[in-house]
Amino acid sequence: MAPRLCLCLLALLLPAAAPAPRPPRTDWAACRSLSRELSRLLGALEAPHRVLEEMRLDEEAPEEDWPPRIRCSDACDPSTLDTNNTRCLRRILQGLQHYRDLLDSDMFTARRLPWLETTLDKLLGLVQQEHGPPPRRPLAPSAVWAQTLLQHQALKRLQSFTAVMSRVFTHSASTH
Repeated sequence: MAPRLCLCLLALLLPAAAPAPRPPRTDWAACRSLSRELSRLLGALEAPHRVLEEMRLDEEAPEEDWPPRIRCSDACDPSTLDTNNTRCLRRILQGLQHYRDLLDSDMFTARRLPWLETTLDKLLGLVQQEHGPPPRRPLAPSAVWAQTLLQHQALKRLQSFTAVMSRVFTHSASTH
């Protein structure tokens, strides 16, 4: 009897183990606001040359999953987002990091877009809080003659990516 009593008293006297800290949750409303700002900034950009609107640079052998695009398999649909948003947020994080890296690349040396970079950095910071930084891919140097067209193509892709991402954040901000 005495050993049981000692164990019970010892258990009462020992401090309770603190629960493991949870990673910060995604601030959906802030993400929605920043993704809307990113859409607005991209919509206000004009092509440096009108002819770029009609031109496309086809890739010889595009990779299956690159550049990052939000796909059905990323589980960004409203019903899945309500129960498990991890896969979707990882894809968004991967895309944001890819486009941020592009803005830092030689492709944009002659045309810096600091307001776009700042907005992407803020959005990246919010999404990375919960998921940490994504693996990064090195970017191949771009040919000087193609940089203007590559910039235009990258910004159009970022605009498409942002439109889908904004829908995800708008839905999630209204349900959380």
